[in-house]
Amino acid sequence: MATIPIALQLYSVRTDCAEDLPATLEKVANMGYEGVEFAGYYDYEAEGLRKVLDDNGLICCGAHLRIETLLGDELMKTVEFNQVLGNPYLICPGLPEEYRDSRDAWLKTAGVFNEISARVRPLDMWTGYHNHHIEFTELDGELPWDTFFGNTDKDVLMQLDTGNALHGGADVVPFLARYPGRALTVHLKEYSATDDKALIGEGDVRWDELFDLCETTGATRWYIVEQESYAYPPLECVERCLQRLRDMGK
Repeated sequence: MATIPIALQLYSVRTDCAEDLPATLEKVANMGYEGVEFAGYYDYEAEGLRKVLDDNGLICCGAHLRIETLLGDELMKTVEFNQVLGNPYLICPGLPEEYRDSRDAWLKTAGVFNEISARVRPLDMWTGYHNHHIEFTELDGELPWDTFFGNTDKDVLMQLDTGNALHGGADVVPFLARYPGRALTVHLKEYSATDDKALIGEGDVRWDELFDLCETTGATRWYIVEQESYAYPPLECVERCLQRLRDMGK
């Protein structure tokens, strides 16, 4: 089994980041996280962000980006910004309605991502898509997740979010098995049918099977913790999540 480093999606602690990004990243690093994924840059330029990362020994293992930043002339601006960060993973975390309101729309969107991927792969970067719950509700006779990943090139990254998928009624394990080698980064988020503030290890995710697939056929390079509901202050929640993963041997 591979040893996969653990990062934090900074949306989990967005209020803290907005108040004091350097101090928040220092706390995240001191918890033991090895990397972070951005969802917004808090008015920093790329060079300033890279300095804060380097000062805290953190690696940028992803950025959540609007689709508009990956199209046309905007794509190379996005690439250049993320090259400064040292981030190779350009992830779209959701789409406007016109990209996803029918099976045909999803097929066209798959083509768009194939084009983006063809532009960034020669630069040793990846583009990819991150699910919420709608991708696991049948649309025109097929799950949008399958419409999209069944029609994208294998280099289009599949960023599965475990909690979001379960919220949509889908067990992520079969989807990891169905698309081997494409889950380079995986969002570890708990889901519980009885506790909407559950932390990792307190809900319904089949962690052992998930980890087995990630560490074999999934080709996963980063585990990324994301917590969006809070039984404790956000920083305490993400520290508890990391400790649960350590207790699981991660």
